[in-house]
Amino acid sequence: MGKNYIDIENDRGETLRYRKHVNGRGLIAHGAKVHPSALVEAGAYVEPGALIAEGAQIGRGAWVESDAVIGPQARIAPHAHIGSGAAVGAGAKIGVRAHIGTQARVAVGSLIRDDESIADGETVATDRRGLRLAA
Repeated sequence: MGKNYIDIENDRGETLRYRKHVNGRGLIAHGAKVHPSALVEAGAYVEPGALIAEGAQIGRGAWVESDAVIGPQARIAPHAHIGSGAAVGAGAKIGVRAHIGTQARVAVGSLIRDDESIADGETVATDRRGLRLAA
């Protein structure tokens, strides 16, 4: 049986240890918290300090940076990028290759479409079709 972790060197020359999540085999950094019922698909990365809530799904190749929070039942599509300190509300859906900036906020139940970018620090609320709502 193979080992359940992998060591990766970051841009600053520091070695970070990632464990393979039991549900999906995605890589979870030491210091990240992922609920056992969450799905983190193979090829996805969850960085230190990130929090993935109950029932959330992180797609193949997605990257959740440090201190980001993914709410219950949220769906992060393949190859999406969630910036450091960003928050994705419960039940929100983030599209394929979408980019959520550093410290950005996506409201509960919102839809961020494929290839859409949310700027650093921006707060976004949409309806189920992805149409933005007034703040």
